[in-house]
Order: sequence, then C-alpha cells, then structure tokens
Amino acid sequence: MKLTLKIWRQKDANSKGSMQTYPIDGVDGDMSFLEMLDVLNDGLINQGEDPVVFDHDCREGICGACSLMINGEPHGPDRLITTCQLHMRRFNDGDTIVIEPFRAKAFPVIKDLMVDRSSFERIQHAGGYISVNTSGNTIDANAIPIEKEDADASFNAAACIGCGACVAACKNASAMLFTSAKVSQFALLPQGKVEATRRVLNMVEQMDKEGFGNCTNTGACEVECPKGISLENIARMNREYLSASLKG
Repeated sequence: MKLTLKIWRQKDANSKGSMQTYPIDGVDGDMSFLEMLDVLNDGLINQGEDPVVFDHDCREGICGACSLMINGEPHGPDRLITTCQLHMRRFNDGDTIVIEPFRAKAFPVIKDLMVDRSSFERIQHAGGYISVNTSGNTIDANAIPIEKEDADASFNAAACIGCGACVAACKNASAMLFTSAKVSQFALLPQGKVEATRRVLNMVEQMDKEGFGNCTNTGACEVECPKGISLENIARMNREYLSASLKG
C-alpha cells in the first residue's frame, strides 16, 4: 500500500508543533500500526532526518503505552484494542492517516507523539492501594469469601491499563473512567474496605488537581477504551464519594 501520513511533530513541551506530511510506500496489510511507523522511521533516519518519537513497550496490548490518536480516534478505528494491535489491513491503498498525540492539559507533550501521563500515576499514589499485614501472620486472600459477581466486577475494573484513551476521547478530557476503575477494583472487595473512605476522597481530589475535566456522561470513554471498562464504575465511584463525604 501507498499511504500519506500526516503526523504531529513537536520538539518539546515548550515548542510550537505542527502537522508534517510523509508519503510511505510498501506497507503490508499484516503490519501492525507501530511496525508501519518503524518503517517510516527507518526511512527518515536513512535520509538524515529525526525519527518520529512515539511511546511503546510490550506491543501486546498489555501496557497501554502505545497511545496514539489515529484519524481522530484513540487507538484507531478498531474496538477493544490498543494501537499496537491495530493492523494496516484496516486501511486502504491511497489513504491519508492523521496521527496525533493524546490531547489533554494533564497529558503534556514530551516530544512528537509521546505525552507525559504521570498524572495517572499520581492519582494511583493518592489512594490506589490496600493495607497488607506483613508481620508474618498474613492471611491468604483466597480464604476470604467473596461473591462471584463482586469478584468478577472487581477484575473487570482492574483490567484498566491506564492508557488514557478515555481522557483523549472525552470532550472535557475527564479521567473519571480511569479513576473510577481504580476505585472500584478495591471498593468491591473486603480487602479494600480499610482505606475505602480516604481512598476515593484522595483520588478524586488528586484527579481534580491534575487538571482533568468533569464527566458529562457522553459515554465516549467506554466506547474507546481498549479494555471495555464500563461506565458503571463512574456511578459506583460517585456513590463511594458521596458516602465518604458524609462520613467525613
């Protein structure tokens, strides 16, 4: 395939960026999207030009690092996949593909297509943990009876990989889906009850400090999430937050 790539290039967070156009030929439909970018970068390096900087790690849909906005959609046109799982057969010969970084105040651009998502880590640090007895008298977690429905819902929430697609898809750049998933995975289990009150208050407070927008229930976050995290988690977090506020 022959393609035209329009890619956002930006030297650093303090520089003004712009869209640059790159023609590319010999793209195979079985290539992943990142492999296609690798081919582009090989050509740019051979021509003495700077390669396009993009984030990636596992390339197996696990880490979420490969977050790109492709033709206006986080992770591209497919559903329930990350960018590294997107294959070029989803595009046609002669297509123009627009590639941008995730856009959000809380995700400042580092360079080109790479953004700083450490704001998610700070939300996690604010309350995404449980107390663990390490005195030598630990109790096997499997010894605590848990309703299967609650366990399944907790595991589903814990599937969030923190890629930021929910933020990129939201017109308000809200992190409610991410934060609610991290709250829910503990709120549904007895192990998470000890810190339950301060967890949700601290994580929501940190989310607001990072500059994420508010949720207006558009639902784009759930649609674009590569792991299918449900909006039900936002409702659960709102209930947890109200309960914690009243207790506080």
